Amino acid sequence: MAEHFDFTIEEREQVLNLYTELKEKVAPSLEEDDEGHIRSHLLHAIEQNKVQRDAFGLNPIITSLQTALLVLDEIGLRRDAVLAILLNPCVESGALTIDDVAATYGIAVGRILHGLQRIQELYQKNPVIESENFRNLLLSFAEDMRVILIMIANRVNLMRQIRDTKDIDAQKRVSEEAAYLYAPLAHKLGLYKLKSELEDLSLKYLEHDAYYHIKEKLNATKEARDKYIEQFIGPIEEKLKAAGLKFHMKGRTKSIHSIWQKMKKQKCEFEGVYDLFAIRIIIDCPPEKEKQQCWQTFAIITDMYTSNPKRMRDWLTVPKTNGYESLHITVLGPEKKWVEVQIRTERMDEVAERGVAAHWRYKGVKAEGGMDDWLNGIRQMLENASGMEAMDQFKMDLYDDEIYVFTPKGDLLKFPKGATVLDMAYHIHSKVGSACTGARINNKVVTFRQELHSGDQVEILTSSTQYPKQEWINIVKTSRAKAKIRLALKETQQKEALMVKEMLERKFKNRKIEQDESLMMRTMKKLGYKEASDFYRDIAHETLDVQTVFDKYLELQQGEKTVIGDNQARSAEEFVLEDFKGQKVLQQNDDVLVIGQDLKGVDYQLAKCCNPIYGDQVFGFVTINGGIKIHRCDCPNAPEMRRRFGYRIVRAMWSGKGSSQYAITLRIIGNDDLGIVNNLTSIISKDEKLILRSINIDSNDGIFRGTLTIMINDNTRLEALVKKLRTVKGVKQVERL
Repeated sequence: MAEHFDFTIEEREQVLNLYTELKEKVAPSLEEDDEGHIRSHLLHAIEQNKVQRDAFGLNPIITSLQTALLVLDEIGLRRDAVLAILLNPCVESGALTIDDVAATYGIAVGRILHGLQRIQELYQKNPVIESENFRNLLLSFAEDMRVILIMIANRVNLMRQIRDTKDIDAQKRVSEEAAYLYAPLAHKLGLYKLKSELEDLSLKYLEHDAYYHIKEKLNATKEARDKYIEQFIGPIEEKLKAAGLKFHMKGRTKSIHSIWQKMKKQKCEFEGVYDLFAIRIIIDCPPEKEKQQCWQTFAIITDMYTSNPKRMRDWLTVPKTNGYESLHITVLGPEKKWVEVQIRTERMDEVAERGVAAHWRYKGVKAEGGMDDWLNGIRQMLENASGMEAMDQFKMDLYDDEIYVFTPKGDLLKFPKGATVLDMAYHIHSKVGSACTGARINNKVVTFRQELHSGDQVEILTSSTQYPKQEWINIVKTSRAKAKIRLALKETQQKEALMVKEMLERKFKNRKIEQDESLMMRTMKKLGYKEASDFYRDIAHETLDVQTVFDKYLELQQGEKTVIGDNQARSAEEFVLEDFKGQKVLQQNDDVLVIGQDLKGVDYQLAKCCNPIYGDQVFGFVTINGGIKIHRCDCPNAPEMRRRFGYRIVRAMWSGKGSSQYAITLRIIGNDDLGIVNNLTSIISKDEKLILRSINIDSNDGIFRGTLTIMINDNTRLEALVKKLRTVKGVKQVERL
């Protein structure tokens, strides 16, 4: 059981003073029974021992009263925000539910408490807070911008209270969060005063020596600085009064954090930071004369002192997106010292100090230029804090197009709305994406099609047997994931194609079938495939049977042979052998092997070494297994065959007109001119009876070397092709291999 919660005498007195002050300030916005209800709920929670001290030993009732006063004084929030702050300890401890709060105090108060509770749950996921993504997720989780304003005020108050804590690690953690998260948020909302306090206190706790070094230096130079400020502003006051302007001036020393950042950036000591302070001129004028009088003041000052145009900032013509309006100039003052001067109106100054909440005080002033729609929404909400219509208008829509999810380690990732588990998997790594089978979201297993939502904690599940599929492209939302899937599909297809090609080659060898690449391409086309990748993919996925491929291949192979023997070749003695000049070297009879006629008992093949085609002068060579190979008479192997195996050579000739296509290879050498390859291939592509089977190119020192393998009918067409290729500009040599 938790230790009983007791108030010390000092705490009781502090609570009474804080409560009295808060009651006086918030009373005009409270409803009739609010005070009675709030007292009852707080006392009940304390009596039931529900409320306990926090990690720093602070009294939550006191810290909630302090935070409520802070949002009233510095931000301007009223009833709903104040009640939510005071009731939050009761809700966190379980003494009160959000539904109970909504029923008693209204939906708006319940909505704020719900936002605070969601953010507490967010923190429990141990996120990495030092990121823009976490800030954005925080904003999207808040639902109501007052939640963020309350959290900023609460953090400022906490930083004030933990000065003397003994838990240094906790103090450091809280300070880091203030520096990385809450100070930038305060800056984003224009709460510059609170932002500066958060930064200074963070520096004080995180870099103690640097903070007190600068503080001591500032104290030591304060008298001289004040004297210089009086010397600088004296002449300006006279000129502005003479111009009839109503104004007041003040000197503002830069924050300790700002000075420390300048020292680090400029790599200098305290004395090297020349612009330690800024002069602020605040003009009191009606809204319609704001710009006119600001520029009038600007002209008076720049006439008196030389200005630095590089350091001029005009946020008057185009305000910052958070509503900040001011003219900043840096001028060379007495003693040749640079001084920053800020020119603004009373309205602009309050907005600069108190941020977006200050806008509601200036009802009717038209927001210009940089005011975002959502800032206007805050003003409307503050003006109509009790109206549900205004709350609906204000609903946070800053990040409707973005979602933020956690990794198991607490890192935050940003995705477009509608992104799926598969998007996140490919965001992490291509291999993770390709092996993704699903995910565990908030400890619940889902498929990779599951859409992600802000705040989800996602653990990707993978399998070694998983591989990417074409339909995945329609599942993912991000272009990054789509590109990675396409690349993975291409790589997978290449691997599958290589495996299938090796498998086919192995099966062809096992069946003692010689595989020809051109015939395999024809087989693919006959089976209805335009792309080899689709052919290999279907075999890999077993949608195309390998036996079907064999049957079609053998059918086409048999169809190409005009002479089909019964593999019982006749003896070489039955043929007439000649030398290559046409002289007879052996004569048994006048038989000639006529290629193209149906000669029974003869099995022949075209030799691969010289690739004869119709019209070439050819001869037959009887092989050891009884078949006959047809060679060109100018085959590079012909002299050796004649010398060693003259008795195996037979006369051969072509029959009729060539009807088949033959593969020939041409070697081309020339200058590596721009477009030479296109010029060569275009000649071949224009002839519909020519098929370019392969091209291999090499270029070195400006010389182009290449080989072209072409399917062609006869040597007459080949000679015509060679002549055309030789006419291409830059071609030096074309020869048949």
